[in-house]
Parts: sequence; C-alpha cells; structure tokens
Amino acid sequence: MTLSVTTHASPLVLSLLLLVSIPAVFLLVPRLLPPKTLPAIPDADESDDLALFRRAILSSSSAKPATNSFFHRRPTPKVAFLFLTNSDIVFSPLWEKYFHGHRQLFNIYVHADPSSVLELPLTPTFRGRFVPAKATQRASPTLISAARRLLATALLDDPSNQFFALLSQSCIPLHPFPTMYNALLSDNAGPHGRHRSFIEIKDNDWVLHDRYYARGDEVMLPEVPYDRFRAGSQFFVLTRRHAILVVRDMRLWKKFKLPCLIKRKDSCYPEEHYFPTLLDMQDPDGCTKYSLTRVNWTDQVEGHPHTYRPGEVSASLIRELRKSNATYSYMFARKFAPECLEPLMEIADSVILRD
Repeated sequence: MTLSVTTHASPLVLSLLLLVSIPAVFLLVPRLLPPKTLPAIPDADESDDLALFRRAILSSSSAKPATNSFFHRRPTPKVAFLFLTNSDIVFSPLWEKYFHGHRQLFNIYVHADPSSVLELPLTPTFRGRFVPAKATQRASPTLISAARRLLATALLDDPSNQFFALLSQSCIPLHPFPTMYNALLSDNAGPHGRHRSFIEIKDNDWVLHDRYYARGDEVMLPEVPYDRFRAGSQFFVLTRRHAILVVRDMRLWKKFKLPCLIKRKDSCYPEEHYFPTLLDMQDPDGCTKYSLTRVNWTDQVEGHPHTYRPGEVSASLIRELRKSNATYSYMFARKFAPECLEPLMEIADSVILRD
C-alpha cells in the first residue's frame, strides 16, 4: 500500500518542483549570464545631476535680464573654461600665461575623475576651481554627464558666463586670449543677430551607421531617427542659451544615456554624438557646425587622435594648427603629451601668445 502511494505521489511532487523552479530560473539566469551591455550610469549619480540641473535651470530662468542704461551697464560677457580631466593639468603654466591680465573676462571649472591621482601642485588660477565630480570612462555616457555637470555649475556660478568652452588636460591655446574672446563676441550670424555656438556637426560621417546602432537596432527611436543622428568633436564652445538647452534636455538624454552593447563597444562614442545631435535638432542655424579646437586624426590609434611629442613642437606647428577653412582660425589644439610643456613654454611669448 505504501509503495502505491509513493508511486502516485512522485509526478505530483515533480510538477510542484517544476513550478517552483521556473521563477527561480528567470531570477537567477540573468545574474549568472554575462551582461549584454556595458555598465550603465549609477542611479545615485543621475539623481545628483538632476538636482544640480534643476537648480541651474531655475537660476537661469529667474535671472533678471541685463540692462544697458546710463546707470546700469550690461555686465561684461565672460568665457567659462570647462576642463574635463582624468590626470594633472600639466599645461596649467601655459594657461596661466594665456589668462594673465584678463581676470574679469573668464572663469575656470575643472571636473577631475575621482579616481585620478593629481600629483602636481595647482597653479593660482586653477586653485579652488574643482567641481563635485563623478567617475568617467570611455565608451560610456559618463563623459556626457561630466560635460553637462560642468555646464550646469558654470551657469549657476556666474550669470556673466556667456560662452562655455569645453577642453581637456591635453589641450593648449593657439592664439592670445583677446583673439579668442573677440572671435566669440564678433560672431553674430545666428538668428536675430545672436551669437552662435562653435560646435562641429557632421551628417555624412562614415562612422554614423555603426555608432547609431551601438545600443541596439531600434533603441534610439522614435526620439532620434537615423537621418537626424549627427557626429562631431566633443570639444566645443557653446553660447549660454545652448548651455541651458543642454542642461534642460531630458528627451534625447534618455536615449543617449543607455549603455552600448558589449559586442558593439568599439562603436560606442556617445559624447561625440549627443551634443551635435541635440543642437542640430533644436537650433541648427544657431551653430557654426565647426569646432575651434584642432585635432589631428591622420594616425589615430583605437579612437585616440595623434599625440604630439616634444620633438614636434615648433613655431611652424603652431602656425599650421591655427589654419582653418572656416571663418575663424582654430583657437585651441589637442592632443599634446605632458612632456611638451617645456618646448611649449619656450615659444609661448614669441609665438603662441602673439598673432
């Protein structure tokens, strides 16, 4: 009798075990299998940024319009220099020379990756100019987040910041400060005579196809159709209205913040697409569609441009890097190795800071 009960109970027990195991499989398998995408931005970082962006937007919205009467002069426009770095700002002595005598015309903001080890002592202009930073890495939207973080901080800090220049630790100036400043203020070819943003925007680059699908085949739709996807340098000079536009954006950001597929990580450069795509969608006539930062891509290695070495630094190199087919010559250049500081300082007064 006992044998019969055991025989009839076995299928029932097996069925119950099967029913219980199915949910467990769905819960455990995703944790056991390797992820299909690169790491996403941590929720805590995103929450902190949103709070910062709201403050920046609110501050910009409530700011009183500048007046230009006999008793109230319009504030002098300033350029916010936004340094995005993961190492020492080796060329700070050169930048000190560049900024000297123009203290009322600029502000500096530095976003240094928290994991970076800064060993060199800061020069005076860079002291106390570091913003609260989050981790950044290549093939990740964290570089976009860092740039937006810098923009929001600069918007909040000083209403006189009217231009926002994003640079890296490997950038150097190519002209004296007044040349750059006058170029920004003299350009008023935008709608209604407004200043334009100097940002590279390309719609026919060969990299567009693979980079558009880096997150998945249909992921960017419907917010970003393929024919509206753009490419460009991550280093730009934005006007204040465009800086506000970038900080306010949520529609395109929810697509660009998505991590790329691991199998397509070699095509993952979101920082080179978010800004040109957003501005080309929102205000194409308000952008020059070219950058003021010269980069040499002739012998790139794994997505990195040519790095200039000390033996290449010369007066003729600086003059060559200035040349541009656009209305204005290049004002900055990258990528320079840290060892270039000494030869650059030797020609700073006679070449770099003299037109």
